[in-house]
Amino acid sequence: MCGRRAKWLVLALWVVALALTAPFASKLSDAQDNDAASWLPGSAESTQVLELSQGFRPEQIPAVVVYARDSGLTAKDRAQIAEDAAGLRRLTAHGILGAETRGPVYDRPNAPRAAQILVPITMDAKGWQRIAPAVDSMRHVVGDGGAGLAVHITGPGGTSADFSKTFEGIDSTLLLAAMGVVVVMLLITYRSPTLLIVPVLAVVAALFTAQALIYFLAQHAGLTVNGQSAGILTVLVFGAGTDYALLLVARYREELRRHGDRHEAMALALHRAGPAVLASGATVVLSMLVLLAAEMNSTRGLGPVAAIGVAVALLAMMTLFPALLVICGRWIFWPVIPRFGSADPTERGVWARTGRGIALRPRPVWAVTALALVVCSLGLLQLRAEGISNADAFTGKPDSITGQEVSRRYFPAGSGDPLVVISDAARSRQVKRVVAGAEGVVPTSLGLPPGTRPVHDGKVLFEATMTAPADSEAAKRTVERVRDAVHEVPDAHAQVGGGTAALLDMDRATTHDNRLIIPLVLGVVLLILCALLRALIAPLLLVGTVILSFTAALGLSALAFRHLFDYAGESTDFPLFVFVFLVALGIDYNIFLTTRIREEAAHQGTRQGVVTGLAATGAVITSAGLVLAGTFAALGTLPMVAFAEIGFAVALGVLLDTFIVRSILVTSLFLDIGPRVWWPHRLSREDGRNGPRRPPPPVGTNEPFA
Repeated sequence: MCGRRAKWLVLALWVVALALTAPFASKLSDAQDNDAASWLPGSAESTQVLELSQGFRPEQIPAVVVYARDSGLTAKDRAQIAEDAAGLRRLTAHGILGAETRGPVYDRPNAPRAAQILVPITMDAKGWQRIAPAVDSMRHVVGDGGAGLAVHITGPGGTSADFSKTFEGIDSTLLLAAMGVVVVMLLITYRSPTLLIVPVLAVVAALFTAQALIYFLAQHAGLTVNGQSAGILTVLVFGAGTDYALLLVARYREELRRHGDRHEAMALALHRAGPAVLASGATVVLSMLVLLAAEMNSTRGLGPVAAIGVAVALLAMMTLFPALLVICGRWIFWPVIPRFGSADPTERGVWARTGRGIALRPRPVWAVTALALVVCSLGLLQLRAEGISNADAFTGKPDSITGQEVSRRYFPAGSGDPLVVISDAARSRQVKRVVAGAEGVVPTSLGLPPGTRPVHDGKVLFEATMTAPADSEAAKRTVERVRDAVHEVPDAHAQVGGGTAALLDMDRATTHDNRLIIPLVLGVVLLILCALLRALIAPLLLVGTVILSFTAALGLSALAFRHLFDYAGESTDFPLFVFVFLVALGIDYNIFLTTRIREEAAHQGTRQGVVTGLAATGAVITSAGLVLAGTFAALGTLPMVAFAEIGFAVALGVLLDTFIVRSILVTSLFLDIGPRVWWPHRLSREDGRNGPRRPPPPVGTNEPFA
């Protein structure tokens, strides 16, 4: 990896790998599967209805064109609407089923004020990527109204098109945002315009390689990738990869001050920092793979994608990055070059003083810090992780949401996104009767959509409009009532699906995933810490502090969302994603700190080892935390509330973990408990008996960072 010849071999292997894989990295978006089934829980009733409905018709999503004039539609308006309907029926581009266009339907027979035209769009594996061009084609036909006539394209198709446009260029947007954050933070951290080039090159190489590998697996091994997992992949690789680079460089600089040969210095840096970096990477990879146990297809698909990304980033940072550093030599650190024999600046730095200050009275320090985090956790009372309506899902207000508001003023709120009911043909009349009689259903709305086969394999399909908005809690309660009613019809084997049913099933699956995944991730983290530290007390303490950090971050985020950003709520999977990213990535800093403390404790004793470990790792962990927080904050560049909330909460949690939990809470707990923290390892009984690990370095210049 870092030998005089091995470094060139490593570089050559990576150059060859990049030459072979880079052309395929850009094709990842073509391999994305954004159809509904790739997001829904696989065993849910709505997913089964979606699959069964394909026997009656292609999978469709309806777009609704809404016309409105408050003073009443004029004769010219009605003529224009009829002309638009004829034009829409002639459309066949991008999956639009023009022949099955329904309408116009007016809000009232006499002196109408509004009209609707429903246009089905065929879905396929491209999902959102296909809907946006279809809606654009519709917009070319209907125009934008004018002269007092409002025209909007809404319904599930219009909303999905707006969602699709928020994902347009998501990879390049996040790549540029994350890269910008990394470059700025590395420049501040290293104060070297040359050094920052090496980790950026290594991270970009890791990202391209990971994207190409995931593309091949998606094309040939059935790996599911969607827009969400592809976007998070970029952030994870940049955040985790840069973190590993910072941790390794910090130890490499230490060794350069103690050894004249840079190859020897890198070998020792890898030997001493490598286990902590590998343990950190393994924690993230295994935590991501735990997501495979999720019911939600989108969550389950994210697991292997994220795990592959972090594993490739770890490989690049343990091979390509050290090779590049050794090839470049000491000059890469210009203008602050670590000279052989110079003093380690952390001996007198701010983190050394912090550790000595905490050591004076550690118990009051951790008690006050823990109490403050508990108080922050009370903000959880403001958390509303019950789902976000379409109107609240965007940071702005796209046309589909405006159209939704206009439509609700004149038509049943659930029009455009009906319930889909499938039952045995022999019991279809009874099923229709109980659906029509259910509270929240428009009784006259039951019918067979155009272009739908009346009977398939002994089953029938029909739709029903709800009185409540399709994405509301009232509509979800209507779905529950209709399901209860049709399930009681004997031998009907009736099932209820549609957009609202899918939202309800997603909420239930996410609740299940929260309860299952969070304990599993904690178990994985605990086992890795126990194996790494060969102790029990220290891992339990670290896991406890991580949980406290998570609840505090979630509480503060909820307060910010309610009173600062004025968000209406959070998606149901918000706590799960924040937890997985915070715990899996935030534990890195505790691993790096505690492994260094353990190393020093064997020679200096635990309490002095805590002070030395904090002094040696404080600057680099702080820098790594700032980089990771910045890369997740890049999610805020997307105009979607769910991504902005995850980015904010993870960034806040990382900062809390970096500056409060790791530097103050963990340090004071270890100082207060002392050698017993390593129980049952012998270090708890033979604290610091091995003597000094090395003589103190000679006095030299006071450089700014370690």
